[in-house]
Amino acid sequence: MDDWVREAAARIAERAERDLDALVAVSSPSGDVAGAEECVAVVGALAPVEAAVQRLPCSSPGHADDLLLRLTGGGERRLLLLGHLDTVIDHGSHRPLERDGDRLVGSGAVDMKGGDVLALGVLQALAGRRADFAEAALLLVCDEEWRSAPFRHADAFAGWDACLCFEAGQRTAAGDEAVIVRRKAAATLRVTATGRAAHSGSAPDRGRNALLALAAAAQAVAAAHAPDGPDALTAVPTIVRSGEAFNVVPADGELFCDLRSLRTDAFEEVRALVPAEVGGATLTAEFPRLWPAMDTRERSAPLLAAAGDLLGRPVVAAGRGGASDASHFAPAIPLTIDGLGPRGGGAHASDEYVLADSLRSRAEVALALAAAVLAGAA
Repeated sequence: MDDWVREAAARIAERAERDLDALVAVSSPSGDVAGAEECVAVVGALAPVEAAVQRLPCSSPGHADDLLLRLTGGGERRLLLLGHLDTVIDHGSHRPLERDGDRLVGSGAVDMKGGDVLALGVLQALAGRRADFAEAALLLVCDEEWRSAPFRHADAFAGWDACLCFEAGQRTAAGDEAVIVRRKAAATLRVTATGRAAHSGSAPDRGRNALLALAAAAQAVAAAHAPDGPDALTAVPTIVRSGEAFNVVPADGELFCDLRSLRTDAFEEVRALVPAEVGGATLTAEFPRLWPAMDTRERSAPLLAAAGDLLGRPVVAAGRGGASDASHFAPAIPLTIDGLGPRGGGAHASDEYVLADSLRSRAEVALALAAAVLAGAA
């Protein structure tokens, strides 16, 4: 194994559990400004002293500003590291980090504060070799889990040499370290219903039932679900809100559906299935959140081979169905690789965890990829 990779990974692993404990201790549900700011303060204390600190307006209105840590050097290459600070866990369900055998269990541990800790470690290691790059930066956003507006940061990094995203890592069935170079497109479909209220007992037929209209829309979306089809399309209604009283015909409401596909155009085809009107209630459908598909298999192959040479073991390309902000950067930075975080499980659940023994091995993978980028391997 390359000496720099080995030594830097050992330093990262030595402090990783302590740093993860500090970051997971903060409850930071998406949209909570105070929690995000507390996370930013923790990250600031862990960041390289050489890094310039910038706050960038978040893509989602009302969220805390995103955080950019930036190193400048005397080389030519430009490398972006990527993560997010928000979680899906509300304050009341938040769980601080605790060790259970080899599992480090806590809210946001694997999605993705464990990855943030490794990204900070890689940035810290890069601070010691600034002659080898022009810029190295870590972008940590505050709204990845629940974004309410289009992503706004990709164009600012167009033309950079590589983007490494630290979502959760994985191994192949054979035990090889894997990284993510292919992701499905993902979208949130929101359907809004507008009807007319009426007394549900004395005059129900005077109303225009928004809830029934949303139910019809949900059925139409669910009928498109075809995970074994050519687009591997999943179309799943997940949230419906309608009605304010048990004895009133609902006058309005909204439905949310989660869509995933290998082909982004498939989402428009699903939206077209939503009827414009049901029983006199009107329906409108839009996409408040959209991630493009990502496929960097061909572009990343030489880099994975070079990283494997530095590690002395293979780094294998893999795909994943879940969405990630790496997909937003891939069109602007064609060499984008995801899944560099630690291995674990239970994302978005109360027993979410990171495997402690993966912190060092995944740090080695990330460092090897960073070193290969700086060496111009791809």
